[in-house]
Amino acid sequence: MRKINIPPITSIENALSVYYRYPELGNKQIIELFGDISHTTVAKIKKYVKDEQYQRDIFSYGANTVNTEVAYQVFGLDISDLESRLEKIRALDLPA
Repeated sequence: MRKINIPPITSIENALSVYYRYPELGNKQIIELFGDISHTTVAKIKKYVKDEQYQRDIFSYGANTVNTEVAYQVFGLDISDLESRLEKIRALDLPA
């Protein structure tokens, strides 16, 4: 898998919300996940995820969406880790 620069997520809570609410990600969801990024960046990210999906023989329902699980793996976002971090943040009563 080749490397690309992935922008930082807006927040752990938001990343989990996007993951659980959308089985596939379109432009709107990717912008929601990463915040104020350009449409060019969104297109590059989606192309990279699509390429990875094809290598894994995983296809999207829509031509303009990508599989959320594959996308999060490509982005380096581990759901178990994010959930654990959020629990710790809440246990320590820190701002999320």
